[in-house]
Amino acid sequence: MPCVAIVGAQFGDEGKGKVVDYYSKDADVVIRFQGGCNAGHTVVVDGNEFKFHLVPSGAIYQKKLIIGNGAVLDLETLTNEIEEVKSKFKKIDLLISDRAHVTLPFHKILDGAEESIRSCKVGTTKRGIGPTYSDKIARFGIRIVDLLDKNLLNEKLDAIIPQKNSILRYVCKSDDSLTKDEILEYCLKYAEKIKPYIGDASIEINRAIKEGKNVLFEGAQGTLLDVDQGTYPFVTSSNTTAGGACVGSGVGPKVIDKVIGVIKAYITRVGEGPMPTELNDSIGELLKKKGNEFGATTGRPRRCGWLDGVALRFAVRVNGLDGLIVTKLDVLGGLNEIKICTSYEYSGKEINEFPASLKILEKATPVYETLSGWPDLSKEEYKEIADKGYYALPKEMRNYLKRIEEIAGIPIYLVSFGQDREATISLREIF
Repeated sequence: MPCVAIVGAQFGDEGKGKVVDYYSKDADVVIRFQGGCNAGHTVVVDGNEFKFHLVPSGAIYQKKLIIGNGAVLDLETLTNEIEEVKSKFKKIDLLISDRAHVTLPFHKILDGAEESIRSCKVGTTKRGIGPTYSDKIARFGIRIVDLLDKNLLNEKLDAIIPQKNSILRYVCKSDDSLTKDEILEYCLKYAEKIKPYIGDASIEINRAIKEGKNVLFEGAQGTLLDVDQGTYPFVTSSNTTAGGACVGSGVGPKVIDKVIGVIKAYITRVGEGPMPTELNDSIGELLKKKGNEFGATTGRPRRCGWLDGVALRFAVRVNGLDGLIVTKLDVLGGLNEIKICTSYEYSGKEINEFPASLKILEKATPVYETLSGWPDLSKEEYKEIADKGYYALPKEMRNYLKRIEEIAGIPIYLVSFGQDREATISLREIF
């Protein structure tokens, strides 16, 4: 089974960066298929921390890296990341899809301006991701391939810039304005830097698949932030679910052999929107501090809560998950009791399926099961456990993991209890 998609099964921030890095050692190609630089994937190797926003997390293992057409690219961020990887690892084997769309400076201005006039704040990162995807769908977008044709780019900007200035002035009541020459200069400057990496990603990915290579698709954000399936409008602007791997890479759905979802041992959310199991108490604060729950991209604090089994079953269904990866088990160490939400109660009725209605999600009361906690172990103790294997884990932790499998209806492939590669136990292979 050489083609595997790794997706977030919660609200993002599940630890996908570490997971993709871990599995990259056995992969030949790693593909980022959606999202923009609002994503932050953190990888820790030998005490050194690496944060990737656009470059796939397989960079540290020096694998073939591909950014698919479903991603939206901030040219400055992308160029900086390429240079950072090259400075630390001497080279980067990267292909950027010529069909990917570009996040331009005016998208960031619009992102902030549009958020300021919303009656319903969505908690945007103001990185320009939403406006970029809006332009893509409205067919005003600039694609990577357009950067290679100065005359075409000039014509497109002639049509786009007046429109954006009108929106800023008359809709957003903003004093900001744009000039075509500034945007054109910006585009041409970065086009020259990334030109060696541009190509047809779909051809390369399908060639690798036909050759039987191990291909790893890396998702950003999480299922509950999917623009179609998530807690709309408190979502991101792309398809974060497994179906996005095909659309965002230029491959057919039959080529994906396995889909693995990543969850934390608890749940977190950045920004606005409903979160039924949120803990606004001392335990929630403990999880935030102990788990260092602050966004890798924005530094914003994450809201913390008990694991939500209703949302988990939903993620299994809409992604067609074959298995789970559970991260940050160490953060729950030291608690006497650990709870899992197995259903919701709303207006006197039990709800077992994740609802589309925000009203229900906001007012739903979680129904919990309570399990025994396990000791708060040190990094050294966890390292010893990792060397010995799964059955060296505390019995209470194994009981917790077994209950997660029962609720989800699928097996766990890997467990993680720290940022380091070594703080990991594999139960099943994905390739």
